[in-house]
Amino acid sequence: MTDNPFLSPSTLPYGLPDFASIREEHFRPAFDQGVAEHLAEVEAIVADPAEPTFENTIAALERSGRTLKRVEIVLHTLAGSDATEGVQALEAELAPLATGHQDAILLHRGLWDRIKRVTASGPEETRLLERYRLDFVQAGADLDDAQQERMRELNTEVSELGTEFSRNLVRASTESALVTRDVSELDGLDDAWLQAIEKDGEYVLPLLNTTVQPALARLNDRATRERLYTLSVERAPANLEIARRVATIRAEQAALRGYPDHAAYKVADQTAKTVEAVEERLGQLVGPARRNVEREAAELAAHAGHDIEPWDWPYYAEQVRKARYDFDENALRPYFELGRVIEDGILYAATRLYGLTFSERSDLRGYHADVRTWEVFDADGTALGLFLLDPYARATKRGGAWMHNLVDQSHLLDERPVVVNNLNITKPVSGPTLLTFDEVETAFHEFGHALHGLLSAVRYPRVEGTSVPRDFVEFPSQVNEMWATWPEILAHYAKHHETGEPVPAELVERLTAAEKFNQGFSTFEYLAAALLDWSWHRLEPGTTVDDALAFENKALEAVGALHPLVRPRYRTSYFMHVFANGYSAGYYSYVWSEVLDAESVEWFKANGGLLRENGDRFRAKVLSVGGSVDPMDAVRDFLGREPGMEPLLARKGLQ
Repeated sequence: MTDNPFLSPSTLPYGLPDFASIREEHFRPAFDQGVAEHLAEVEAIVADPAEPTFENTIAALERSGRTLKRVEIVLHTLAGSDATEGVQALEAELAPLATGHQDAILLHRGLWDRIKRVTASGPEETRLLERYRLDFVQAGADLDDAQQERMRELNTEVSELGTEFSRNLVRASTESALVTRDVSELDGLDDAWLQAIEKDGEYVLPLLNTTVQPALARLNDRATRERLYTLSVERAPANLEIARRVATIRAEQAALRGYPDHAAYKVADQTAKTVEAVEERLGQLVGPARRNVEREAAELAAHAGHDIEPWDWPYYAEQVRKARYDFDENALRPYFELGRVIEDGILYAATRLYGLTFSERSDLRGYHADVRTWEVFDADGTALGLFLLDPYARATKRGGAWMHNLVDQSHLLDERPVVVNNLNITKPVSGPTLLTFDEVETAFHEFGHALHGLLSAVRYPRVEGTSVPRDFVEFPSQVNEMWATWPEILAHYAKHHETGEPVPAELVERLTAAEKFNQGFSTFEYLAAALLDWSWHRLEPGTTVDDALAFENKALEAVGALHPLVRPRYRTSYFMHVFANGYSAGYYSYVWSEVLDAESVEWFKANGGLLRENGDRFRAKVLSVGGSVDPMDAVRDFLGREPGMEPLLARKGLQ
């Protein structure tokens, strides 16, 4: 224990965890000590004979649990990005204990009684107190002893099931991979791709997290496409039973909390507020999107000369796009080299818009050799924090792209932010890493999340930048995507990796013209996933689901989202967002946020675009305030008016 790095604050700059010193055997003893320390701190708060005040209760809680926080954030990081067998075992072991500890805090009657007597003065304090009270009420602080005990049991089971769901998916990415020794089956994939997936004469194409796999757009062999698609949609079958059980538990928990279903419970503290508001929004979009799907399907079948199947759609969509717009996405890849995209594109845009500068710190080690670290400075030279980038896919990393904090910004704790972006780009065996435009947009998107954490300027860690409702948190990241194709930014980073020549203007024009192509498909597959999530979490308490796949099909059919050619972006067995990652009854959030994004993009365009004063306004009104104000008030303050649907409908061709 004397050399356990978790037991004292890191001495590295900004409190970056000392990954070089952390070993798997450090986690359990530090976790146990962290739990004991946190409980002792809470008991001291409760035992304080002084009248409860914001400072001796809420601020004291904000200061508590620091050792435990250090352990949990590193374990969370490794479980997502470098989940060795040892890390997976630790996650499975500690997840239910962490849930039990959280229940011990949120169901503590003495602490809850004290919080109820606290008053707050300033706006950030008032907002924080509201958050604490809602946390305790929704956790079940007002339940009787028997109900609280049942809630604890259910919380532990959901935690264990979520960990198992996640582990099954990590394994499925390789266990359900397409494997062949006949390279002719992979005709259409370029040499770099083939080199990246070949080992000892065997080609292994691992699954990414979505239904549609990128290779489907390129594979010329129809049987191979069908095989890859089938592997994707049928992966992790054991997760079907887990999902069914998790949804049933959540319905029971909602009833204990006094809600009709889990969706009503989850949306109560979101910007949407009610299930009716969510259903109205999704209902506005699914009909027009389905009509676009039918039109697009007819066009693809006409081009193919035969009826198409789901595994054909990406292939013929790419062919039609090439023919219609004279646009081949592969022609762009030589201009999107990873290092340039990051430094001359993403970071440069942040410099132009917010005055930030970045200095790479090769002396600061991340949790994996692929991780790069930059120190971030404000326009006046003030040090803001650290930005870490982990760009590459690996067998021990979950699919998708995400951002999280290693250290939360807080004036109270005198801590500056340390944020991480994770991508899942295939690492080439040799030579430069060349991106698709989708991967470029994803990188800009995730850095929008990073900016939300880096530019946070609040006092209390509970309301730091990204601690906003789920249906708001995607808004700043979606806005940041606009700079990927902004002419001044694009010209700065989109240069041929060999010659340095700028991307030809005609290629950019074709890319822009093709952006709305296949919007029916992409919108519909997203909406189907959002409605699937929503259906699982509108289950009434006591409802029995015998067959998860039958439930999935029936639920989608009931809302017009079951289509023979377009499956949900995530089906039940690999819908990690909602069964293992905090987005339950929340996948609608992306389109909810996109309404705000589309409005804000129009605001930037109308006000001169890439101007420092525009960035400063967005930073002051939205990014810096985090969860310390009502998020919709922040949007109205930024836009100067109420946001509307029209820009989003126009963007998606759904007018």
